[in-house]
Amino acid sequence: MRFFILLLIFITTNFFAQQNEDSLQIRKIYSYHLTKGRTYANLRSLCKEVGARLSGSKQAVKAIDWAKQAMIKAGVDSIYLVPCMVPHWVRGKKEKCEVNNNNKTETLSVCALGGSIGTPVNGIKTKVIEVSSFEELEKIGTEKIKGNIVFYNVSFDKEFIHTGNAYGKAVKYRSGASMAVKYGAVASITKSMTTSDNDFPHTGMMKYDSLVKQKIPAFAISARGAEKLSSLLSQNKNLEMYLYSDCVTLPDEPSYSVVGEIHGKEIPNEVIVVGGHLDSWDLGEGAHDDGAGIVQSIEVLAAFKKLNIKNKRTIRCIAYMNEENGTRGGETYTESASKESKKHIAALESDMGGFSPRAIGVDAKQDTLTYYKKWQPLFEPYYVFIKQGGGGTDISKLKGIPQFSFEPDSQRYFDFHHTADDVFEHVNKRELELGAATISSFIYLLDKYGTYTK
Repeated sequence: MRFFILLLIFITTNFFAQQNEDSLQIRKIYSYHLTKGRTYANLRSLCKEVGARLSGSKQAVKAIDWAKQAMIKAGVDSIYLVPCMVPHWVRGKKEKCEVNNNNKTETLSVCALGGSIGTPVNGIKTKVIEVSSFEELEKIGTEKIKGNIVFYNVSFDKEFIHTGNAYGKAVKYRSGASMAVKYGAVASITKSMTTSDNDFPHTGMMKYDSLVKQKIPAFAISARGAEKLSSLLSQNKNLEMYLYSDCVTLPDEPSYSVVGEIHGKEIPNEVIVVGGHLDSWDLGEGAHDDGAGIVQSIEVLAAFKKLNIKNKRTIRCIAYMNEENGTRGGETYTESASKESKKHIAALESDMGGFSPRAIGVDAKQDTLTYYKKWQPLFEPYYVFIKQGGGGTDISKLKGIPQFSFEPDSQRYFDFHHTADDVFEHVNKRELELGAATISSFIYLLDKYGTYTK
C-alpha cells in the first residue's frame, strides 16, 4: 500500500513539475512574439511589396520568392519547393453594374466571382428576378426567369456566434449560376457573404456544374448594393440591370508551394506541419486571408530558433499555393509527402484571419480530444481554449493524422474576406502576434509530447 502511495505522489509531483516547465516555456514563447517577433513586419512586407497573389499571376510568382526569403530569415534548416499546376483566371477590366430607376442611372458595387466567364462585349441588359433560395428559384420557374438575371438575395444567418457556420450555410449560392441557367437565366448575381453592411463586394470561387453544358456570368454584389437592389425591385418589378465583366480562364500555369523546416533532434523522421495558403484573391492584399496564417506559421520556426528550443521532431512550415481556387498545392504536397520516408504525425492550419486568439480546434472524437484538453490550463492565462472541431482545406489532404486549426475571433473576418478591403491596415499588430504565439505554443506541446494514439 505504501508503495502505491509513494508512486502516486511521484506521478503527481512529476506531472505538476512538467506543467510548470511548460508554463514557463510558453510564457517565453508569448514574450518573444510580443516583443521581438517579425510577424507584423513580415505581413507588411507581403502585403505591400507583393500584394494580391492569385494563382497563376505574376504576383503569385513573386510571393513564392518572398516566402523563400522569409523562411531563410527565420533560420530554417532546409527549404524546398513542391511544384503544382494551377488555374489561371484573370478578372480583366473592372466590372459594371447599373440600374435605371425613374430615368436615373444608379451604380451598384459588384465583382465577378472567381472562375466565372465574362459577359458579351456589350454586356447584358435585362430584368432582374430576386430569389431567397434555390427552392424559390424552382417555384418561379422558366416562364419568368428565362432571359433575365437571377439575384440570389440570401443573407448570413446572424444567429450563429461563429460566423464560419453562417458562411458554410450560405456559400452554395456562390455557385448558383448553373442552377439559374437551367431555368433560362442569362446571368446570376449573389449577395456577398458577410456580416457587415458595407459596399465591398466579396469575390470567391464559383463552380459550374459539369453536367450543365451552358455557362452564364456570375457576379457578387455588396451587402449594401443588395439591400438597395432589393428595395428598388420592391418598387419596380420590371427594373432592368446592366452587367459587364471581362474575365477569362487561361491555360494552367506552373507554380509551387514553399516548404521550410527545422530538423528534429531526437525523432527527425516524425513531421509536424504548420501552415497556411500563400495565394490570395486578386482584390485587396490578402492580409487576413491568408497573409496572417502565412506569417504566423513562418514565425513558429523563427521562435524555436531564437529561443533555442531543441525540437524533438521535424517541424515543417508550408506556404501552400492555390487554396482559393483549386487546392492544387495541398494535393501535390500530400502526393510528395507520400513518397517520403518521414512520417507525418500532426498538421495545424491557420486560415481564419489575424484576429485575437480564441481556440485551437481539434479534429477528433471525444476520447482523443481529452488527450489534448490536458493542455487547456496552460492556455488559460491567454484566454484560449481547446475545442472539438478543427482542420483546414490544405491539410485535409493529409489523411489519417490528427489535424488542428488556429481559431481567432471570427466576428470581423467576413467584413474583409475576399474583398478589396482585405489590406494590411485592417490587421491589428498585437492580435496577430498573440495568434502566432498561440500556434507556436501548441506546436511546442505537440513536439514535446507527440499525438494521441490508441
